[in-house]
Amino acid sequence: MNITCQHCQGQFRIPDEKVPKGQSFSLGCPKCKKKITVNAEQSGSAAPAAPPKGAQAPPQKGKTSKLMDEISSRGYDADDKPFDFLEEGARTALLCELDPVYKAKIKDALNSLGYLVTEPGAAREALKQMRFHVFDIIVLNEMFDTDEPENNHVLKFLSRMVISTRRKIFVALVSNNHRTMDNMAAFAKSVNITVNPSGIDDIDKILTRAIAENTLFYKIFMQAMEDAGRV
Repeated sequence: MNITCQHCQGQFRIPDEKVPKGQSFSLGCPKCKKKITVNAEQSGSAAPAAPPKGAQAPPQKGKTSKLMDEISSRGYDADDKPFDFLEEGARTALLCELDPVYKAKIKDALNSLGYLVTEPGAAREALKQMRFHVFDIIVLNEMFDTDEPENNHVLKFLSRMVISTRRKIFVALVSNNHRTMDNMAAFAKSVNITVNPSGIDDIDKILTRAIAENTLFYKIFMQAMEDAGRV
């Protein structure tokens, strides 16, 4: 969706799938920092297209669904988390880890790989940031802000993404229940790689190798998508 700031006339774009459908929302202008209010319902051709049928899983019941509905609700104001301006080619990472030792080591590794790192303190904060920004990589502890891995809000949010957007995000799941680079476990969890905390000291090497393999795996696929004008 193309957006023009009413204050400075700056123009920028946010992914259509991140725009609240048929409702007003607001966000901070990356140029002048003032609040922009957008009415997606009245924006005509600029309004986001409906997601393909079957692209998203049906709404889920329970606490997770309630949190996601809250984030997606009309009352959500993106100005709570201003839209960050990024230089062309900048790579971003979302680090969802609460253990301070693991967190520090993973952050150092991501910084050394050239990523700009965001560190939410809870699932609610992570979901708000994911709503208006597609991160290049997400490193997520399976127990981040949850008592049960099955109730991990960030994982469930990722599972509801449109597949074309989800493929742009490399997801590393930190888990005590799986070995590092356990491909079967990664497949079952719909993530790109699993990382056991026992290997956290080598997280930079693990991520470097896994991202390179993932890039190679999707190279032909992404080229075909670009040729078709779908990315």
